[in-house]
Amino acid sequence: MNRMTRKLGKATYQDILDAPEGMTAEIIYGALHTHPKPAPRHAVAQYELGGELRGPFTKGRGGPGGWLILSEVEVRFDSDILVPDITGWRRERLSELPETNWFEIAPDWVCEIHSPSTRKLDQIDKFEIYASFGVKHLWFVDPELRTLVAYANHDGSWMTIATLKDDDPVCVAPFDAVTFQLDDLWA
Repeated sequence: MNRMTRKLGKATYQDILDAPEGMTAEIIYGALHTHPKPAPRHAVAQYELGGELRGPFTKGRGGPGGWLILSEVEVRFDSDILVPDITGWRRERLSELPETNWFEIAPDWVCEIHSPSTRKLDQIDKFEIYASFGVKHLWFVDPELRTLVAYANHDGSWMTIATLKDDDPVCVAPFDAVTFQLDDLWA
């Protein structure tokens, strides 16, 4: 099923603004989706992965630099408004931060940290939206299963490029210039 065959909801940005305090709000295929802020395992994995990447890829410390990596920012994909757990843009595509509270340039890389409340949405609807808007790389990290599955976008379709577990070394595109251990993401 795709955007053309889905029944679209009528949520607006005002619905996001009116979402309860402490909830993350997204509009996916026109429907408002809210979910609580991350649980501790999710938060640790998100924080640790961001730390592993920011030094070498944002700051150029021990790596090539050239990226902007941020956590939980709003990204507009036409009428869809998503809040990926971690998002990355190559600096040549996003040289300046927007003046708005959201980004309109599709990221080059997205990572979703699975939570029970968001897993299905991440793996189906958001997966499809990211592919159709040209996100080049997508990682799914599952702190409960201690896994990382990485995908590369080929003409709007995802191809699995890595499936890692436990303490496997992580050296995966687009961040394959450095290696870290997957178990560094777990508390």
